[in-house]
Amino acid sequence: MKIAVTATASDLDAPMDPRFGRAACFLVVDPESMAWSVVENTQNLNAAQGAGIQAGKTIVETGSTVLITGNCGPKAFRILTGAGIKIVTGAKGSARQAVEQYKAGELQEATDANVEGHWI
Repeated sequence: MKIAVTATASDLDAPMDPRFGRAACFLVVDPESMAWSVVENTQNLNAAQGAGIQAGKTIVETGSTVLITGNCGPKAFRILTGAGIKIVTGAKGSARQAVEQYKAGELQEATDANVEGHWI
């Protein structure tokens, strides 16, 4: 299993980024060992549109089965769930804390997007 987490920097102790499509980066975490890799998202930081869709495709390519983020819009939600990725929104704290909360069953899977498109 791989868990992708939106983060403000490339460190597991960095704060989560509440944005999905325009997150600074994604940390792809092995929840058993807590080893992680960084996937940059710089191409979407200033995108006029389509950031969520492109970021969704990036997450699919990582092989992650879970995404933990603050917010996820409708287009990204469709891309991710269509690929079988579980989405967890509303998490806070560091990326490490979010993964630990997920492992402890403290976070719930989202059933729909929690923001409108083009949320910044």
